[in-house]
Amino acid sequence: MFSIGNRVQYRNNNCMKSYIRILHAVPNAPAVDVYANDTLIANNLSYTQFTEYLPIYSGDYRIQIYPAGTKQEPVYDTKITVPANEIYTAAAIGLLPEISVLAIQEPKEEIPMGMAAVRFSHLSPTAPNVDITLPDGTILFDNVAFTETTEYLAVPPSVYTLQARVAGTDNVVLTVPNARLYPGKYYTVYAVGLPGDNPPLQVVIPLDGVTYIPLC
Repeated sequence: MFSIGNRVQYRNNNCMKSYIRILHAVPNAPAVDVYANDTLIANNLSYTQFTEYLPIYSGDYRIQIYPAGTKQEPVYDTKITVPANEIYTAAAIGLLPEISVLAIQEPKEEIPMGMAAVRFSHLSPTAPNVDITLPDGTILFDNVAFTETTEYLAVPPSVYTLQARVAGTDNVVLTVPNARLYPGKYYTVYAVGLPGDNPPLQVVIPLDGVTYIPLC
């Protein structure tokens, strides 16, 4: 059981729980500690790292982010309401000193038997709108802007080479080889980093919790 602060929780009330993992996607930020209602929920989380999914009960929470190992001046401080019976990735995004947290829901969308599900989330604060394509120019997702996440697309399981192109053009800003997608699995391709700068534009492709976390 995961509880925050003094909130009383019940082990058998599973339909009130949601599951949230945290992604550090702020390119110019150090490793961070994340607190919810003054309880440490992510320790020394580095850029591009995810936490495990945390079971958390619905309700109101104060979220604070500090440079790892400190608890004096938060770099982010906000209040959120967590709904019941949902799965989210909470991504810290932007550039210091102006950062925010983006809640990215993982809806359970049925996919055909034997297919994989993939979507794209644009978290690069300095990248333009992009099209996500195959090398032959086939567009999977078009004109995706910063902070936008597409719907899942059912695709045959395979090893893919993905490209990010400036929207509406053939200008490839990133090529991602060897993206392996397995049948019956759900994936989000998260674009992070800074095109033409440091750390560079890159993607991380974790397995989404909607693949294996049961909800009511």
